[in-house]
Amino acid sequence: MLYGDLVLVALIVIGLIGRSSIITTAACILLIVKLAHLDRYLPAIERRGIELGLLFLTLAVLVPFASGRVQPKDIMDAFSGWIGWVALIGGAIGAFLNSRGLETLKADPQLIVGIVIGSIVGVVLLRGIPVGPLMAAGITAVIVKLVQLLAGK
Repeated sequence: MLYGDLVLVALIVIGLIGRSSIITTAACILLIVKLAHLDRYLPAIERRGIELGLLFLTLAVLVPFASGRVQPKDIMDAFSGWIGWVALIGGAIGAFLNSRGLETLKADPQLIVGIVIGSIVGVVLLRGIPVGPLMAAGITAVIVKLVQLLAGK
């Protein structure tokens, strides 16, 4: 068994122990792709996986609009109080951090190792949800920039 296969099996076990169906399922799918000798698709999964994941996440978030559960009045009400405005600012900051995260991962791809392990720790120990590798990379970029500024580099 190759090292990558062992890592995937370990992730499956960690996912099962940590009751994280997302990590378990993702590792299972990748292991099946490898064992079925479909390795040629791994670069495409890597290249387009984030886009597809974001697409489905966005679809899920927009369903209430498409189904008519969110009406124009609801949209207006959302911005009638300070919490709605904070949500708007939070969304803008999140989008900004995601863009910084994408730039950071493109410039320094080895950071993905720390982000993946950190995500697993967050899922298993903190009961988090691993939907934010771009956000994690964006937060990493901000922290690195702050440390560099404070250290005078």
